[in-house]
Amino acid sequence: MRPFRLPGGDQAVKEPRRSAIGLLYEMSGDSIFEQKNVAPVAAFSPRELATLETMLAKKLNSPVTTSMGRLFDAVASLINLRQQIRFEGQAAMELEFALDGVNTGEAYPLPIEKPAGTTDKSEMILNWSPMIEAILADVEKGVSVGIISAKFHNALLEGIVAVAKRAGQDRVVLSGGCFQNRYLTEHVVRRLQAEGFRPYWHQRVPPNDGGIALGQVVAALRRKE
Repeated sequence: MRPFRLPGGDQAVKEPRRSAIGLLYEMSGDSIFEQKNVAPVAAFSPRELATLETMLAKKLNSPVTTSMGRLFDAVASLINLRQQIRFEGQAAMELEFALDGVNTGEAYPLPIEKPAGTTDKSEMILNWSPMIEAILADVEKGVSVGIISAKFHNALLEGIVAVAKRAGQDRVVLSGGCFQNRYLTEHVVRRLQAEGFRPYWHQRVPPNDGGIALGQVVAALRRKE
């Protein structure tokens, strides 16, 4: 994924609005702080926005991320679904729940680009910028949260398929916390199979921290051997 900064570091995990601000700053620079009609900007006080602007401009406590989870958080904030959370993954879960009853094959654009200055064909970046611009346009037009969520999820699954095609590998492993998302997992599996790929996904071991914990146990046991 195209990287962006998280103002406040770990605090951004608790506040999707921070992920959204970092993402918008990557797109538009400090001009984003003047757009008071954008949900994550409106969610902060003027003093807080000034602090965030300084942090991002000077790269203070603003680590770079390529996390899919933080992208989910940012989108949830942009559509004003969730600005702060009570437990980890809440914003992403609510974004998935918003799909209930929605049936559309539409998807936002999520193009593949080469990193600047590289000639290695295996290196590629999914650029979320056109997708975010389209989401903001839909928000302004009053498109429902459910439709926006569906088009966002569909963009991700089409992006995964596009990466698989570019990589040229017939076996594709789906792992990570975002694949707790039933809609994303089921639709990606079907799309990959339809394109002739062999997808593998979690069935006995959870794709999130539970899987990491099991891996740590296995690693520790191997060290004892």
